[in-house]
Amino acid sequence: MKQRLIKILSFAVLLSTNLQAQTYNNLFRTKDRMDNLEDFDLNKFSYGFYLAANNFDYKMNLNPVLGMDGNQNLVESKATYSFGAGLIGKMRLNEFFDLRIEPGLHFVQRDLTFNTFDRVNELYPSGFPLQDGNFAEVISNPDEAYTKKIVKSTYIDIPVLLEVHGDRWYNSRPYAAAGINYLVNLQSNQTSEGDNLQNTFRTTTHNFGWSAEIGIQLYFSRFKLTPAIRGTFFTNNELVSDKDTTPPYWTPTISTMQSRAFMFVLKFE
Repeated sequence: MKQRLIKILSFAVLLSTNLQAQTYNNLFRTKDRMDNLEDFDLNKFSYGFYLAANNFDYKMNLNPVLGMDGNQNLVESKATYSFGAGLIGKMRLNEFFDLRIEPGLHFVQRDLTFNTFDRVNELYPSGFPLQDGNFAEVISNPDEAYTKKIVKSTYIDIPVLLEVHGDRWYNSRPYAAAGINYLVNLQSNQTSEGDNLQNTFRTTTHNFGWSAEIGIQLYFSRFKLTPAIRGTFFTNNELVSDKDTTPPYWTPTISTMQSRAFMFVLKFE
C-alpha cells in the first residue's frame, strides 16, 4: 500500500511538472518557440463558447421617506454567486478591431430584506390610505415571508461588443471590449397577478444595459483560451410596482432598482 501511494505521488509530481513545462514553453519561452495558430485571427469569421462565474446584485435608490430612516437604508440587497454559459461569434474588422456577439444564459439569485415595517407603521398607524378611500391593513408582526424576498432570475443576455486588441506577443495578446446588451428575464413575473402581498416579487422582462471587458488571449496548438473580467450594468429601472391595494412596505420604498454584474469569463475558440 505504501509503495503504491509513493508511485501515485511520483506520477502526479511528474505529470504536474510536465504540464507546467508545456505551458511555459507554449506561452513564455521565446527562444526557438513556434507561434501557435498563426493564421487564426486572419479569418473573417470565427466561433466558440464561454463559461462564466457571475456575481449579480441590485443597485437601488431608496425612497427617502419610506425606504430610509435618517441615513439608515431599510432595504438591503445581498448578492449571490451564480454561473452562466454562452456562444461566441466574431467578425474581423481590421488588424486591431473585431466585432463580437456573445449570446448567453445566466442563472441568478438575489436576496432582498425589507426592514420597512416599523417605519411605514410609524408614518401610517391607522393604515395606508388607498385611492378608493379605504385603508390598507397594517402588518404589525411580519413573518419572514414578508420581510425576506428571494428573487430568482434567468437572463438571456445578448451583448454586442467592439473589441480592440494590441499586437500579438508570441502566444498571447491583450484586449479590451465594450458594447451594449439586450437582456430578457425569463423569471421576471412581470405579468403575474400576485405581488409582494402574495410573496411574488416582480421585475421587468425586457432590459437594456452596457458592458465593459478586459482580458488576455492565450494561443495553444489547437485552440485559443481567453480569461477575462466583464462588468454589465443595466440602464433601465427593473422594478414593477405592487398593486394600489397593497400596503407600501415593499416596492414604494424603492425609487429605482438596476442590476449590476461582475463576471469571470473563460472563452474557448
